[in-house]
Amino acid sequence: MKLSDGERLILIMLSEIHEKLKIENGVDTALVKSAIYHGNLWALERQFVGIFHKYEARPEVVSEAVEILDMWRFIETSYRNASVEGKAKIKTEAAPFGEKVRFRGFDGNGESEYISVASCMIDDLDQFELFKGRDMNSHLPSLDMHRRMLAVFKPMRTSADLTISELIKVLKEQMHPENRKAVGASRI
Repeated sequence: MKLSDGERLILIMLSEIHEKLKIENGVDTALVKSAIYHGNLWALERQFVGIFHKYEARPEVVSEAVEILDMWRFIETSYRNASVEGKAKIKTEAAPFGEKVRFRGFDGNGESEYISVASCMIDDLDQFELFKGRDMNSHLPSLDMHRRMLAVFKPMRTSADLTISELIKVLKEQMHPENRKAVGASRI
């Protein structure tokens, strides 16, 4: 971390104001002042991990995550609005993905940037309320699957709800193309 002389002065002054007003929260003003006075700014990064993180979500990740959330909102809403007969058809024709039609998030190990964006959109910006309270960690890589689904979904996005056949088509994209061949061969 690098701070200009002006930033150092501002932080010292804010720490002194903080102490004078006896504000009680998670900021250790003694540590802030000590780190600045003794040249140990690394200690601030270590102590305040939530403030000083090493990345900022890339615009292309934000855009793609929002597209995926929007697609899943469409899918879940369309499924919820489907008739009993339609849901039965989806369950059969989009097996095994037609039974629990639900956005399961992104992989916490390899897609954490997407989880961060999704959580911010849902919890902080109050968008995509449908997903509020859900664990956004799918515990398995899912980005390629979402991208396959998006490629099929985007041309269909013009209507208010997806039709039963459109839902089936999008949901089937969850299966990797190589696995579709194996499933198709086992049914012959």
